[in-house]
Amino acid sequence: MSTMSGKPSTGTPPAWDMAAIRADFPIFEQVHPRTGRPVVYLDSGASAQKPRQVIDAVSQCYAEYYANAYRGVYYFGDRVDAALERSRESVRALIGAADASEVVFTSGTTMSVNLVARSWGAKFLRPGDEILLNVLEHHANLVPWQIIAGETGARLIYVPLTDDGRLDPERVAQSLTPRTRIMAVTAMSNVLGTIPPLAEIIPLCRQNGTLVFVDGAQLVPHAPIDVQALDADFLAFSGHKLFGPSGVGVLYGKRSLLEAMDPFLGGGHMIDEVFTDRSTWAEIPAKFEAGTLPIAPIVGLGAAVDYVRGLGWENIHRHERELLAATHRALSQIPGLTILGPEQSHKGAIVSFTIDGLHPHDLADWLDRRGVAVRAGHHCTMPLHDHLGIHASTRGSFAFYNTLAEVDALAEALRYALKKHHLG
Repeated sequence: MSTMSGKPSTGTPPAWDMAAIRADFPIFEQVHPRTGRPVVYLDSGASAQKPRQVIDAVSQCYAEYYANAYRGVYYFGDRVDAALERSRESVRALIGAADASEVVFTSGTTMSVNLVARSWGAKFLRPGDEILLNVLEHHANLVPWQIIAGETGARLIYVPLTDDGRLDPERVAQSLTPRTRIMAVTAMSNVLGTIPPLAEIIPLCRQNGTLVFVDGAQLVPHAPIDVQALDADFLAFSGHKLFGPSGVGVLYGKRSLLEAMDPFLGGGHMIDEVFTDRSTWAEIPAKFEAGTLPIAPIVGLGAAVDYVRGLGWENIHRHERELLAATHRALSQIPGLTILGPEQSHKGAIVSFTIDGLHPHDLADWLDRRGVAVRAGHHCTMPLHDHLGIHASTRGSFAFYNTLAEVDALAEALRYALKKHHLG
């Protein structure tokens, strides 16, 4: 995963203390009411748990200095403004943006995709232009482009996946044409765990004059991404998947692109001057931050970014690779179970699978009876499941706070479910 940044890792990572990390997450102190066992949470791909440092930062904001942002010329207002800008700078450092003004706070990845589709797409797409997609994408990175294509007359072009669910640069190159204006691509599939080789794909788009929008919702919590090294035009991710609060997300955009785009929403903080017949816009990023920002969640996001960076990407990468390898070993021994997607070297710490004769929803319920929380369904990727020829799958998604003992618990719960259905 470290190759995402295009830069070698430097320095010595801090010591990895699993017990101390687990202690940072108060939710893991409880036991499952059905089993009396510790909760095994394997759904971080949907939303991650929060450390005390984030919870305390949000609570402190509400308890000690809450006020509306960029409004009050008094102590609370000054402190809120400073806290939000500290979070913006933390995000800038996390993703390697050139300047904090290229970091826009939104309500989440979905809002960020819609912002670009609307503010850039509605202004610059023309009939016959092409938007390059693929079926790995989450619905949030498909539907906004479908809507804007319908409104502008642009065409949706899909890069075919390899048989094992990878996005091959050769196939991307073959799909690019002189009319390809933008490629929207995930940095990590939320179902297969596939990590597309963006360092190879983006230069192909650049040579073609094609912009690249990167959905980083799944990868940003697990690996460093350097937007300048990658030369990504846009990057989006959500706070709640990055161990921060819900209700806040990030859109990174190159300054020249953000300045050329029109606002998505109007009112409040995004204006410069308002007249009876027209208005002028604030400088970026304020131009895209209409209304009252999610103040405390932004403060919490900054704390989450600092927490994750403090753990050390090398440590996170090593631990999650161990979890992934252990899960593949354990699940490969379960009768009738098929792991979906590519081999481990091409994926992150997500393992989706099917079991012959057992519907994913039923399986998830049986696992919960053993205190193991997994996701079941189409995971907001209906086109991908259609491509795979299945209606649903079961997904275990891991984070640095998961343990090898929890992998064993997943395997034991799967055997329990098979026994109950007389399949094992």
